[in-house]
Amino acid sequence: MTEKILENFSIAQICESGQCFRMEEIQDGRYQVIAGDRYLELEQQGNRVRFDCTEVEYRDFWRHYFDIETDYGAVMAQINPNDTYLTAAAQLAWGVRILNQDLWEMIVTFLISQQNNIVRIRRCIKNICETYGTAKTASNGVCYYAFPTAQALAGLEEDALMACNLGYRSKYVVRAAKAVSSGEVDLAWISSLNYQKARAELLKLFGVGEKVADCICLFALHHLDAFPVDTHIRQVMEQHYKRGFPNRRYKGIRGIMQQYIFYYELHGSEK
Repeated sequence: MTEKILENFSIAQICESGQCFRMEEIQDGRYQVIAGDRYLELEQQGNRVRFDCTEVEYRDFWRHYFDIETDYGAVMAQINPNDTYLTAAAQLAWGVRILNQDLWEMIVTFLISQQNNIVRIRRCIKNICETYGTAKTASNGVCYYAFPTAQALAGLEEDALMACNLGYRSKYVVRAAKAVSSGEVDLAWISSLNYQKARAELLKLFGVGEKVADCICLFALHHLDAFPVDTHIRQVMEQHYKRGFPNRRYKGIRGIMQQYIFYYELHGSEK
């Protein structure tokens, strides 16, 4: 076990932020995370977080995955105090962080996310992992499934994933798998590009629109200037930012602001 004192970190909020769909609460205050082919359980009391992994695993993978090195307190300090809406959003979503997730996994995840809700997205991803992912056993004996590789999906018929409840999105995922598996799409190269160039390359994938491309840029490539706009965000812009979001003020951290807003819109009425 590895224990850390972390500020501006809430595993519960990250789990409910809409950026990761293989993270869930398994019992009171205890969560499991499956990232690629890795498995982790963790729990939190106040700012004390216990990771069920070795210090080496934490240092080599999970620290980066949870974006621990970024000072989110300093990010929140940049919010215009006169912007009462964004201030309230950040105060509610104080523990959300932008995860560093696998590019292939995020391409599939956000292709599936289109015209879909969080519960169904989780179910779809669970289905494809259990059907096409490799079965693994964690150090504590828990059985789980790695996220399926592009190669594992590339040989499928375009409608094959309809059996996993993907509906019309099946062809998007299978075509993306074929493109990645064949080398037509080079994920390592896309990972090396800046935000605008990476976004442009992702938009070439069948089924990827602007919102999906921005989600992939933000949650896989950690381009913090990406600002995905869905129905929730569009409504916020129309209501609170009629002259447009203050992009210049938040250059380089726009994606974090987007997550504060998104979380606030999803969960603000609960508080």
